[in-house]
Amino acid sequence: MIQTNTTSTTAFERGIAPLFRILTPEQAVQIANCHADEPLQQRIEELASKCNEGELSEEELAEYEGYVRANNFVAVFQAHAGCQLTHSHRPEATAAVR
Repeated sequence: MIQTNTTSTTAFERGIAPLFRILTPEQAVQIANCHADEPLQQRIEELASKCNEGELSEEELAEYEGYVRANNFVAVFQAHAGCQLTHSHRPEATAAVR
């Protein structure tokens, strides 16, 4: 099972890599700093609490799972954006641009 998750993660990261080649540094900063607005964050926290208590309806569970998937995607995107920013600030990367 661990190998499957590792393979899946590697495939996912390889699949999204081309997107990061077209991002500007400014866009990468926006992605790295992107957060849910307060009403959305409150809704996710409400659903998480109900989930922990085993009190979600089927519809709420589907909604919560959607937020979890979105959060995972955003987290991966933000991690890659942060790496892109870190690598673009290396002296050799800066020198290559000049």
